[in-house]
Amino acid sequence: MNPIHLDTLLSIIDEGSFEGASLALSISPSAVSQRVKALEHQVGRVLVSRTQPATATEAGEVLVQAARKMALLQAETKAQLSGRLAEIPLTIAINADSLSTWFPPVFNEVASWGGATLTLRLEDEAHTLSLLRRGDVLGAVTREANPVAGCEVVELGTMRHLAIATPTLRDAYMVDGKLDWAAMPVLRFGPKDVLQDRDLDGRVDGPVGRRRVSIVPSAEGFGEAIRRGLGWGLLPETQAAPMLKAGEVILLDEIPIDTPMYWQRWRLESRSLARLTDAVVDAAIEGLRP
Repeated sequence: MNPIHLDTLLSIIDEGSFEGASLALSISPSAVSQRVKALEHQVGRVLVSRTQPATATEAGEVLVQAARKMALLQAETKAQLSGRLAEIPLTIAINADSLSTWFPPVFNEVASWGGATLTLRLEDEAHTLSLLRRGDVLGAVTREANPVAGCEVVELGTMRHLAIATPTLRDAYMVDGKLDWAAMPVLRFGPKDVLQDRDLDGRVDGPVGRRRVSIVPSAEGFGEAIRRGLGWGLLPETQAAPMLKAGEVILLDEIPIDTPMYWQRWRLESRSLARLTDAVVDAAIEGLRP
């Protein structure tokens, strides 16, 4: 297969459109289309769904993964031959809570390499593996222990979430000395917030009716919304600790939610990917529970 055609396919998926790929590659949109058609003709399969954004078909996902691996190895080879660091593309999937708590030391490590670039794809920890399967990323922070085909798994530790709210909000929903969990306003990060969907486990017996839910799709904004009384929510203990210490919020109960976290990465002989894995593991050791 023509490496240029594979690189073009990868650019379409990363940029989300044929037009975006043409700008990234400094070629015309028609040239992008011709390259993809040539690749599709060669494999006998449609590789790109012409949607907004453009996505890879099942056959296209296989080639996107191959193209991303090739891009990484080419960058590393170029660095070795030139005797200097080249731009090494490292694309990973991560959930918002990890990004805002234990993950930032990875930035320091990657920055020290000089020539690497880091692209983060934000997704709920229950869904990051879909990006890995599609070839969109080369590694993912996930809650899934079973490895994706062609990948290896490293256990990172456990992330603990605490149920917190302002004292005023808690007091407003106390009925006969008991908290009315079902009636109290609650926060969600987004529609794929699997963790928050478990928020009533062990707190309410049986199903509940329609709840008063506010959506705040920002890790920083989520904590701030809790602090200002918009609703109660499950917050990582490292984010909750300062607010608890200041008395701005209180623990609603003693039922934390612990989520085991894992790092899944391609099984690929890549020095950059190995170093990235070491950096992720080291950050997790410092920032997560064992």
